[in-house]
Amino acid sequence: MFSHTDTAPNAIRATWSDTLRLLAASTLFWALAAVLLAWAAPGLGSFGNILLFAEANGTAIVVGLLLLRRAPWFVKLPLLAKLFLIGGVLIPLGYAVGHAIAFTLLGEPIRLVSQGQDRWVPIVFTLLYASFGIYYLHTREQLARAAAARSEAQLLAAESQLRMLRAQIEPHMLFNTLANLRSLIDDDAPKAKTMLDLLIVYLRSALSASRTEATTLRAEFAQLRAYLEIMSLRMGPRLRYRLDLPGALEQTAVPPMLLQPLVENAIKHGLEPKVGAGSVDVIARRTDAGVEISVCDSGLGLPPDDEARSPVDAASGSYGLLHVRERLRAVYGSQATLTLTPQVPTGVCARVRIPQ
Repeated sequence: MFSHTDTAPNAIRATWSDTLRLLAASTLFWALAAVLLAWAAPGLGSFGNILLFAEANGTAIVVGLLLLRRAPWFVKLPLLAKLFLIGGVLIPLGYAVGHAIAFTLLGEPIRLVSQGQDRWVPIVFTLLYASFGIYYLHTREQLARAAAARSEAQLLAAESQLRMLRAQIEPHMLFNTLANLRSLIDDDAPKAKTMLDLLIVYLRSALSASRTEATTLRAEFAQLRAYLEIMSLRMGPRLRYRLDLPGALEQTAVPPMLLQPLVENAIKHGLEPKVGAGSVDVIARRTDAGVEISVCDSGLGLPPDDEARSPVDAASGSYGLLHVRERLRAVYGSQATLTLTPQVPTGVCARVRIPQ
């Protein structure tokens, strides 16, 4: 509230809901002040009168504080100038206005100093009590700013991590495709042209994904289709694939290229080393907890040492799977999971679960 680093009035302007909450808290705060004042100086009068004066003083001070917070010139003042203005002007002025309101409501002549031996107690008490309350508000706002700064720093760190992880996707698919394309140019020109067209579609989609922080399942599946078509041309009848995305889930937001490492992993470690044909199925479905996307293959399956471990432990052994887990953690925290389970009779199924 008093920070000299604020540069725009909107940085400290309270919304209407904040204002109402502040006024409600002020009512309770100054009711407690009336209790303390009545106990410390019983000669000031009845508790009802003390409560009226306390609430009138407090409301006048709080309203004055709210007006100051909305003034552009106040925001630009140094911290010490703000403290002097509030402690030396606002609180005494609020005390005077509050007393005037209270005496008017009681139908009595307006005076700033009460009669009797405790006549200076309300002035000193109001000054100290109001200063304590404003210091509390200042401290709370400073803590809120610090928490907001930490959240922003964590968000920036997460975004940087996502960019780094996306840049680290293994490029073996691209190099192998280009090598395969080179050989096809002489042996099968039409097939080479088809592969080149698919590679352009894939690279355009990958480039678009690298420039955004989120995409849709529809775009993600379109990129997977281009990739799997390329792999089908390379592997021929050894590769069959199926993509199943319900229309209701097409606009579901996901991190870009989230599923690519899982499909690459299934082909590179499951199907390519296997003798004979195999398949990859990518299926999205809605669950009670959100959305589940499974990438299942009929390849060689998990090595014996991985089968003996838990699905989470097994998932940590592959860079592609580790990449997906790190991105899920950066975007969703603990709300998203990646599990790896063996298929029967052969193969592996990787399941990504994200909240919705």
